[in-house]
Amino acid sequence: DEATGAFEAYDYTRALERTEAFFWSFCDDYIELVKTRAYAGGAAAESASRTLRLALDVLLRLFAPVLPFATEEVWSWWRPGSVHSQSWPDAQVLRDVGGEGGDPALLTVAGEVLSQIRKEKSTNKVSMRAEVDRVEVRAVPERAARVRQAEADLRGAGVAACFEVVEVADAAAEGVDVTLAAAAIKGAQQA
Repeated sequence: DEATGAFEAYDYTRALERTEAFFWSFCDDYIELVKTRAYAGGAAAESASRTLRLALDVLLRLFAPVLPFATEEVWSWWRPGSVHSQSWPDAQVLRDVGGEGGDPALLTVAGEVLSQIRKEKSTNKVSMRAEVDRVEVRAVPERAARVRQAEADLRGAGVAACFEVVEVADAAAEGVDVTLAAAAIKGAQQA
């Protein structure tokens, strides 16, 4: 919606900025979260693959006005015709594809957890792909419910053997708090 509004107002810089912000968030969070699921096979993998294809389709159309040659090349790898003859993506159509049960805040909360897992691993100088014994996430009930929905993907992205979600009653808590067990970090450092 924001990129479309900016583009229609001839604010190409803002349209590009919003598209790039989505692109990097999508790559940093969504792709990392579903990577394990996408390679696992089955219905869950098909769901992840469909979403990845849809996102690539939309991103290529959003980037096409400012990256004409690169988008045309990538489009040709998997789609007939030219990306430049395609219609601009319609946000309402994308919302309809997602269905009524979609929760836009789910990716935001899962991204926060993934970011904190990465930070903990980085602070402790272990590889992002190093397996850890246990990840504990503390969050208020609403956020904890979202973390539980994304638990399988978070476990895969964080390479965690055990993933625990603890609800806290602190109404002042705005985010999520992630802890990697000390034993998990030590074991990861030895790996």
